[in-house]
Amino acid sequence: MIAKLLFASALVAITVTIHAAGLGMVLSHVSRSKVRLGRRFWPITWLLIRIAWLLIWGLFFWWQKCLPDAASSFYFSGVSYATIGYGDVVLAKGWWLFGPAEGLTGILMCGLSTALFFAVLSKTIFLRIESE
Repeated sequence: MIAKLLFASALVAITVTIHAAGLGMVLSHVSRSKVRLGRRFWPITWLLIRIAWLLIWGLFFWWQKCLPDAASSFYFSGVSYATIGYGDVVLAKGWWLFGPAEGLTGILMCGLSTALFFAVLSKTIFLRIESE
């Protein structure tokens, strides 16, 4: 049980690190520029989000054979991260802790992305008002 808690904690830390680092880079770029956001902003952010939830968690579930195959692992990861929770694919009893851990991580990362989006939108509006 302790090993599984450590694995879950490590997955949360890796996910948050990847997400926060990506958003930090984007925010750093946006805070330095006085021009409108480029076309690369949202695709890069979305790519980081997909990498964080699908690769890290999905690969872990597949590696530990928590689910029967890779498709089930990535599907469960996506459903859990997005906090949809269909319940059609579930982890074995010994791995139940990972579903809520991934769901909570998904909620937190969504909040972090929303905060960044709000900050960028506020800056864009402020710059537009300032230039008028």
